[in-house]
Formats: sequence, structure tokens, C-alpha cells
Amino acid sequence: MAKSGNQKGKLLYLAEIFHRETDEAHGLTLAELTERLAAYGVQAERKTLYADMEELRRCGLDIDSWKEGREYRYRLASREFELPELKLLVDAVQASRFITESKSRSLIKKLESLVSVRDARQLQRQVLIAGRVKTMNESIYYNIDKLHTAIGEGKQIRFQYFQWTVEKKEALRRDGGWYCVSPWHLRWDDENYYLIAYDAEADRVKHYRVDKMKRITLLEAPRLGQEKMARSDLAVYTQQLFGMYGGQPVRVTLEGENEMVGVLIDRFGKEVPVLPVDGTHFQAFVDVAVSPQFLGWVAGLGGGLRIVSPEPVVQKMQALVQRLAEQYCAPDGDKTSV
Repeated sequence: MAKSGNQKGKLLYLAEIFHRETDEAHGLTLAELTERLAAYGVQAERKTLYADMEELRRCGLDIDSWKEGREYRYRLASREFELPELKLLVDAVQASRFITESKSRSLIKKLESLVSVRDARQLQRQVLIAGRVKTMNESIYYNIDKLHTAIGEGKQIRFQYFQWTVEKKEALRRDGGWYCVSPWHLRWDDENYYLIAYDAEADRVKHYRVDKMKRITLLEAPRLGQEKMARSDLAVYTQQLFGMYGGQPVRVTLEGENEMVGVLIDRFGKEVPVLPVDGTHFQAFVDVAVSPQFLGWVAGLGGGLRIVSPEPVVQKMQALVQRLAEQYCAPDGDKTSV
């Protein structure tokens, strides 16, 4: 039999056929494999297909067979990613707030290429997340890549930073001025990416929301702050920040009902000091940056946890409660109806 012009690509075409059209539950007969190769302009004989499949096995493809009726069927029995693993990745991509809708679709399409056509249909899932809002900043995907590069190469970066206005428009901070910092770590917290960096001008560690960074540029200058970062416990630093709000950490004493211990451990870890007060209450001691986010977290627990000390923090909580009471009371002093 005369060889066709595409014979050099035969093994590649055959590997593609196994990847796309076979899986754990579906295989192809020798006749079907011959037909699929013919669509690529490649002629194949039974005896050469045996040799081709053996060559693919030597290259690492897990090709096996089983008898169905009077014929054998051949399939790619295992892959680098199992279908349940890819389903988990698809769910994570869809649920991630920082990945835009268009980028989510693109990533999922690429994940689908790792399984057969039949299994790919199972990856077309819709994860329902209550109240989930996808980010509108398409550039965050590339911002993260640039920041990883800067961290890996030990370079300083400069960028502009923005905030949202009531008109839902981006407004650059510092009147459009540039921020220049030394990037050290990326942190995923409360569904957002943060850059943890050293600001040489302020001589302190700071953090920035990656989706609010614009025009990131790597500089030739080597990054600074190695000693400062070496002295910083990043795990403690990020744990002390609520919603990544900055501020100096303060030792705060909390008192709560015993059933609230789990909430405290979920937020601060099992290392948080906890002492029993009586049979139904405990006290705990946490180091936190006292921000509106932290006070709101305590208030949101509905009285199950309260701040005991220090007095300035207690006063901040009292002021917050007073402000909220005034905000939600009618002019005559009566509470507004809900």
C-alpha cells in the first residue's frame, strides 16, 4: 500500500484521536481508528496500528483494550487529570470572584481539552454562588502574572492605584501619581488577591488589592526590604488584618458564649489563647488591626461575642453602635420599620 503524504504525523494524529474520542467508558475499534486516521489523510493497516499503539504506550499513553462482541475496542484508560479533579477545577474557576466571566469561559474551554469530547460535556457546569459578583477588571489575570515575575526576579515595580467613585468610574489615587514598591508575596484573602510589598519611602510593609492596580511595570532596580520582610511573620501579619484593612495590631480581649469558640478558631486558628470564664462563657485574646471591618465582624455575631478590652477599642465599638442606632432611627426617635 502506498503511503500517504501525512504519514509522518500519524502518531500525533492517533494520539489526538485517543485523547478526543476515547475515555474510560468509550473505545474505538481498529476499523474506526482506521477511519479516523483517513479523515486526516493518513492510511493505516491493522498490523501497523498494533505497532503504533505500542509506540504510544512507550511514550507514556495508557492505552488498553477490551473485547466487546467479536471486536476489541481501544481507549486511553487514564490521563494526567481525572474527570472529578477537572470538575473541581471548573467549579473553582466559576466560583472565583477575581476571574472575569470571559476569562472563566476561556479557562474552562482549555480544561475541556484535557478530556474526551463526551466527558467535556460534564465540565460545562454552572456553579450557583449566592451574591457572587465577578470582577470587572480583565487585566487582573495578567497583573498576577507580572507580579509573580517581579517577585521571582527580585525586581521593584511601579503602578497606579485606583478607587471607585459614586459614578462607578475609576479614579486614580495620588492624582494619578505612581506607586513604587518592592513586591514580596501575593495573598488570597476574602476572595481577593493582595500584593504584600515593602514601601521604602515609608519604611514599612504594605498591601494592595491587585484588581485595583493599573499599568504595572517592572523596574531594573532590585527590590528592597529583605531584612524587614525577614523580621515579619507574614502568616501573623495577614491574620491580624480583617478584609486586609491596615493599621497597627492591638491585643484585644473578647468574651463570648462557649458555642462561639468554633467561630473564633475558624478566623484566628487553634493557637488563639482561650480561657474559661464560667461554665458557659470564655475569654480569648487576639492581636488584630482594629478596623471597621473587625468591629463589623464582632457586631455581626449578634452578641455572641463582645469586646472586653482595651478601653479605647470598647469605645470604638460603642461609637459604632451609637452611630448605627442614630442612622436607623426616625427623627422622632422611633425605630424605622423593617
